[in-house]
Amino acid sequence: MLRFNAAICGAAIVVLCSSVAMARPEVCASHSCAVDKAALGISIVGTASMYNPYRPGYREGGAETASGERYDSSAWAAAIQINLREDFGGVRQGRNAGYALVEGMNKKAIVKINDVGPLEPGRIIDFDERTMRYFDPTLRLGLIPNVKVTPLHGNHWTPGPVAEG
Repeated sequence: MLRFNAAICGAAIVVLCSSVAMARPEVCASHSCAVDKAALGISIVGTASMYNPYRPGYREGGAETASGERYDSSAWAAAIQINLREDFGGVRQGRNAGYALVEGMNKKAIVKINDVGPLEPGRIIDFDERTMRYFDPTLRLGLIPNVKVTPLHGNHWTPGPVAEG
């Protein structure tokens, strides 16, 4: 009887240890994997455009973003539709900006959501010039259709391209 109880106890320990091992999160070997795991699961798909309040002919925005930061055309930043601001960090004056994973044109990038807009109907996100150049190096497209935008948890992200891996 003692051997039988020891066998049951041993089997229970093996099952318990394997359950704990199975419950451990997968370790991400790449930045891309970490980004995918941090995505909030809420994604929107639509058209992206570019804005630069310092560029002649642009009438949108001003020198300051909705978060209170100065507009920087080289910052890997974007403005999200105003009705989506809560899903993307609640962009407001004096509040930390949020971050998002943007996918389009077979490329991925992390952008800082520090402004609201876009001001044109039918668009879900406005990129700063650097971000737009990543997706459209010539800046000839003007609009990028079928862009997927997913908010990311936390504020520890480094904006820029996400290498596949």
